[in-house]
Amino acid sequence: MPLCPTPPPFRLRVLHVVDSLEVGGLERVTTDLAKTQHALGHEVTVFSIQSTHGLKPELMDAGITVIEGHKSGTLDRRVLLALRRTIQERDIDVVHTHNFVPNYHAAIAMLGMWRKPPQVCTCHDMGTRLSNRKLRWLFQWSLRHTAHVAMVGQQVHDRYVGSGMVRAARATTVLNGIPVDRFTGSQARRTQARQALGLPADALLIGAVGRQVPLKNHHRLVAVLPALRAKYPAVKLVLIGDGECAQALQDQVHASGLGDTVLLTGARSNVADLLPAFDVFALPSQTEGLSIALLEACATGLAVVASRVGGNPEIIQDGQTGLLIPPDDNPSLHGALDRLLGEPELRQRLGSAAREWVREHASVDALQESYSRCYSLARQRA
Repeated sequence: MPLCPTPPPFRLRVLHVVDSLEVGGLERVTTDLAKTQHALGHEVTVFSIQSTHGLKPELMDAGITVIEGHKSGTLDRRVLLALRRTIQERDIDVVHTHNFVPNYHAAIAMLGMWRKPPQVCTCHDMGTRLSNRKLRWLFQWSLRHTAHVAMVGQQVHDRYVGSGMVRAARATTVLNGIPVDRFTGSQARRTQARQALGLPADALLIGAVGRQVPLKNHHRLVAVLPALRAKYPAVKLVLIGDGECAQALQDQVHASGLGDTVLLTGARSNVADLLPAFDVFALPSQTEGLSIALLEACATGLAVVASRVGGNPEIIQDGQTGLLIPPDDNPSLHGALDRLLGEPELRQRLGSAAREWVREHASVDALQESYSRCYSLARQRA
């Protein structure tokens, strides 16, 4: 069962620093955490380094102040000054950064401050972007000024601690969490979701949610679809999201003659209302941290096919809460999807087990309590 939020023993002034609030897993979990902290009585502010929209209205509607830095360069002095001013004027108790760029911006902004609040950083992924030497150097430098580092899964923890980038004594594994009650599956919600997508009630729907970027491997879902359609004429693929690969995916769909079989919806803010339409959720990524989209699919009770990368095996126990496949392996992807499309009882069993796992281990209330402990550790070291 989901944990009930425990009222804080005292009120904290928390500043979350993000690159932007455009819709994505990192931004979603930050927004849900900030809203939960605010509801518990903490004073929460979110600083977006970039100009942004995305989830900003949702935070503001919840009564949370959002400040934009309007970054225009690698180290924009105006952004650093705005961030420093926000920390000082709001008398921040904890600066919580999310990933690499926000962490080094916060560390630089607080240099020389007389009263410097502790800095907590969350590493939301496996760090593939750190192949960029400049970014890696800046992040490694900023870690010297970071009191505590949270990793979104054991694989992420092992990656950073094992490489020596993060000291084990300052590292904690914190599973991402979601507001599980927002994600439920029922026949009524399934019907409504399919009507909203303009899809027939009798279709077999494979769905994916996420930014359409190369690492997400959406093109592999399109590639295996003709063979699946030959066996299951009612099958359709729904891709929710946007990104640099959106046009390439559209071109691939048309070149494959799949225009009536694939629906690219673009970015949607009502994912929780659309997930119940799916029969199978697919996440064939090359890399992941602890995927929010995957947690949301599991909470909805969907049968899942996911690549065995990053934190995916921490959520999906192969054959128990979903099916795991090797990354970049079209035959395995086809085989797993074929199996789930052909076995409705298996879909039901895996989806039910996944839903129970998320409710027990990955609620936003559990997330808030974990970060409360991280903040306490960081303040003790300050």
